[in-house]
Amino acid sequence: MWILNLIVSMLIPIFMIIYSNIYRNKAPKDINGTNGYKTAMSRLNRDTWEFANHYYNNLMRVAGWVLLVVSLVAMLFVRGKNEEIINNSGLILLVVQIIVILVCVIPTEKALRKTFDENGNRKND
Repeated sequence: MWILNLIVSMLIPIFMIIYSNIYRNKAPKDINGTNGYKTAMSRLNRDTWEFANHYYNNLMRVAGWVLLVVSLVAMLFVRGKNEEIINNSGLILLVVQIIVILVCVIPTEKALRKTFDENGNRKND
C-alpha cells in the first residue's frame, strides 16, 4: 500500500513539472484551446496570453519540484506505518498539491494586473 501511495503522491508534482516545461517558453497557440493558463485577463490578447502562461508555468515548475521533494519526504515518514496512516497521508498530500496549483493563480493574476491595464495594454510605468 505504501508503494502505491508513493507513486500516486508523485503523479501531480511530476505532471506539474512536465506540463510547465512544455509551456514555460512558448504558450499554446490557441488562446481559447484546451491547454494553457486561461483566465479572463490572460485571454485578452496574445501579449497577455504569452505573459500569463510564461509566469504561471515558471511558478508551476518551482512548485512542482518543491511538492515532489515534500511528497517524497512525507511518504518516507509513513513507511512501515499502518494502512490508515499511509492512506490519510496520501490524501493530505493530494489536497495540499491541489491547493498549491490553485494558489499559483493569485501571483499570476497580480502580475498580469501590474503589467497590463484592463484592456490588455502594457502599462507604461
